[in-house]
Amino acid sequence: MLFHTKNRCLYVFGGQRSKTYLNDFFSYDVDGDHVEIISDGTKKDSGMVPMTGFTQRATIDPELNEIHVLSGLSKDKDKREENVRNSFWIYDIARNNWSCVYKNDQAVKENQSKTLQEEEPCPRFAHQLVYDELHKVHYLFGGNPGKSCSPKMRLDDFWSLKLCRPSKEYLLRHCRYVIRKYRFEEKAQSEPLNALKYLQNDLSLTVDHTDPDEIKEFQLLPSALFKSSSDFIPLGFSDVDQTYAQRTQLFDTLVNFFPDSMTPPKGNLVDLITL
Repeated sequence: MLFHTKNRCLYVFGGQRSKTYLNDFFSYDVDGDHVEIISDGTKKDSGMVPMTGFTQRATIDPELNEIHVLSGLSKDKDKREENVRNSFWIYDIARNNWSCVYKNDQAVKENQSKTLQEEEPCPRFAHQLVYDELHKVHYLFGGNPGKSCSPKMRLDDFWSLKLCRPSKEYLLRHCRYVIRKYRFEEKAQSEPLNALKYLQNDLSLTVDHTDPDEIKEFQLLPSALFKSSSDFIPLGFSDVDQTYAQRTQLFDTLVNFFPDSMTPPKGNLVDLITL
């Protein structure tokens, strides 16, 4: 339950009624005494909204007009091992749209690797999540990891999360860089001299020279000029097959920068068929 200080609305998402987990979503206008049902939770769109439960933690940013929801571990012993994951969702109030910005489907194990523990907090319930609106940072503290071998365990770890959004200028430059990089690699197979000029005059203009990884990748690109045509084509592939595969890979890379409504379905179309 969250209160939007600017539009004076109370937002309520999910919860538990008796033994039923809910993911309905509605708002209440405190000044107009009006309830709006945003989602009744009956639609079969579980992959497009946060998972059901009552241990979610949520925050709101009135300035960005967004609601953030962290879903973790179910408190119900029977449900605990079924869908153990960390997922972080953002609800755009103006667009009435959910976006999952992170999801980890790795099951909780008794002995988690040290690397995983250092990268992110483990799924949990009975934890605290607060949001610093000024600095746009979330803080997570404590909770119960839900280990069956130690049901009364309490955590005292402390985490912070800051969402970094790429600017439109960065996305435009990066897309140009990726497209020109693929074009250079195609030219290098048949026109090495023109490819070299393209590398120097066109591709170099799109490189972010403050990014060490991108600089290193750019510096390695000239090696493609010294490869024979057979080095580019895997065994059993033709020139046409390889070009098609490379351009398909380029397309798949670019669609990651666009909203789902503007891209092809990411799932398998076979899954849409009812058997």
